[in-house]
Amino acid sequence: MDEVEMQDISDSDRVEAVAEIIAPPPISVMGFDYGTKRIGVAIGQTLTRTARPLAIITIHPPVFPWDKIDALLIEWRPVVLVVGLPQYRDGSYNSISQAARTFSQQLQQRSHLPVHLIDETLSSIEATQRMQPTGRKQKTRVDAVAAQIILETWLTEHRDI
Repeated sequence: MDEVEMQDISDSDRVEAVAEIIAPPPISVMGFDYGTKRIGVAIGQTLTRTARPLAIITIHPPVFPWDKIDALLIEWRPVVLVVGLPQYRDGSYNSISQAARTFSQQLQQRSHLPVHLIDETLSSIEATQRMQPTGRKQKTRVDAVAAQIILETWLTEHRDI
């Protein structure tokens, strides 16, 4: 019978191997709060399940600011994208809902990344409340903080990623 050669494996190597099995490497996730005048953008990651405001992109029709969105995607290299879907409190959709869906479809086609839609009900109100203690009442900053809230909600709800 052939003898099986046993290798010495240190405890730290075992812990590292188990950690790789249990916890996948963190990935970057980018969130968007779509609006007709501005798009708030946030960046987060799956290790800590946190996000932070990143940018506010102003829309100047008829040209859509894909160049700015593309630049953020190149710079931050997210693996997953999340777009807030506006809804009324009763769950029905409002006038911006279809525009947000169209934006998410175009974003997926351009980036070739998975795009997830998530209910963004009250995210702008919560963003305003978060900003009040800091004394910041800048209207445009609210969009980026709303994107942060959208992304944090998604990260909390998707612990499997």
